[in-house]
Amino acid sequence: MDLLPIWHLAPMRALFAGPLGHNAPHAHSVPVLLAGLYEAFRLRIAGSDWRPCRTAVIPAGVSYEFDVAGRPLAVLYLEPGEAGADALAPLVAEASEQSGALVGLACGVSKELRAIYEARDGARIVPDALDDLLGFASRRVRRTLDPRITRAIASLSAEREEGMRVVDAARAVGLSPSRFQHLFAEEVGVPFRRFRVWRRLRGAIGSIAAGSSFTEAAHGAGFFDQAHFARAFRQAFGAPASPSLRKVRRG
Repeated sequence: MDLLPIWHLAPMRALFAGPLGHNAPHAHSVPVLLAGLYEAFRLRIAGSDWRPCRTAVIPAGVSYEFDVAGRPLAVLYLEPGEAGADALAPLVAEASEQSGALVGLACGVSKELRAIYEARDGARIVPDALDDLLGFASRRVRRTLDPRITRAIASLSAEREEGMRVVDAARAVGLSPSRFQHLFAEEVGVPFRRFRVWRRLRGAIGSIAAGSSFTEAAHGAGFFDQAHFARAFRQAFGAPASPSLRKVRRG
C-alpha cells in the first residue's frame, strides 16, 4: 500500500504517520507516543542498548533514537496542558520503564492509528480519532501541570511567541524570571527557550504541510532562513525535514 504521510497539527497535539528510516538521537520539547503501525521497530533510549518496541511514550527532554527501516510509524506529539507524558501512558500496552520512557511490545493503539493511516480520508478523520484516544487516556491521568505553567504556555500564541521573552512570560504568571525558568523546566521537561523553538517548528511544519515553500515557512515562523529552520528541525527530530514534509496528506 503506497500512501502519503499524514501531518496533522492542532492547538494541543500533532500527529505524523508515514514511513521513516533511522532517526539519530534527539529529544523533543513535548512528550511523544510512538507506534509501529504494522510491526515492531528498534528503539534506543538515552544511549542504552537497542531493543524491539511496538509502542512507546517518550517524555519531553529524554533523548532517544529509532530505526523503522522504511516502515510506517505514527508519532503523536502532546502539547503541555493539564498533564504531561502521563496523558499518553495509558495508550501503551504491557509497558516497562526504561530511562524514564515507557516501552511496550504489545500493539497498544497501533491498530487505531493504522486505521487512520490507511483510511482514504485519513487526514480528515484525525481530529475525532485523536479526541477518542486522548479522551480515553486522560480519564486515567492523575498528575496535572502547575496552573502557572499552563497559563504561560497558553500565552504563547502564534502572534506573540517569537518575541515573548522569559521575563515577559514570568511576569504574566507572577513569578521572578529565575523561579519561572526553574518551574517551567521542572514541569515541562525542557527549558522555556527550547520549548519556544518547538512552537516555531510547529508553525513552520504546518505552513509547509499547507503548501508553503520551506523558505516562506521558515521566515513566517521566525527562523532567520531555510538553513536555520533545517538545523533546528534536524536537532529536534534527528532527521532532515524533506522526507517527511515534501508530500503529505494534511489534516
